[in-house]
Amino acid sequence: MMAEFSIVPLGKGASVSAVIARVMKVIIDSGIRYKANPMGTVLEGDWALVMGVIKRCHDEAMKDADRVVTAIKIDDYQGRECRLDAKLESVEQKLGQKLNK
Repeated sequence: MMAEFSIVPLGKGASVSAVIARVMKVIIDSGIRYKANPMGTVLEGDWALVMGVIKRCHDEAMKDADRVVTAIKIDDYQGRECRLDAKLESVEQKLGQKLNK
């Protein structure tokens, strides 16, 4: 499965990059396949692993905030693995050109 999630710690001012850097460290240390983007992060793995990493990320953000909003979008495609790159490659092939990544 893949899950895209974003974490927003509230009450910490306009810049949250220090908190997000710590959240990204949780992801990196987990060893899970991921792709970060400006609006969130996509994780790929089995359900328990993905959801466990998201929970640890949420808990990390809660260390600095009284309130944290975590949004999760799940793509669970049974029998398919390693789609983190393949999904965009399929679109590029049909488009006939590379996408900005």
